[in-house]
Amino acid sequence: MPKSLSLLFAGVSVIFMSATAVSLSHNRWLALLFFALTILNIGYGFVVKARYRRKQEPQQ
Repeated sequence: MPKSLSLLFAGVSVIFMSATAVSLSHNRWLALLFFALTILNIGYGFVVKARYRRKQEPQQ
């Protein structure tokens, strides 16, 4: 996975985590939404990384 794509996933995850922290004191449902988006974004980052790694492996 290119470093720029990794940085994008990390940056978006940090933004979602920060939004979760801020929304905890305001609205619990909004905090739950941001938490779910954080988990989905991190999971999707791992999926993209695995697909990119599998694509780079030499064919047998």
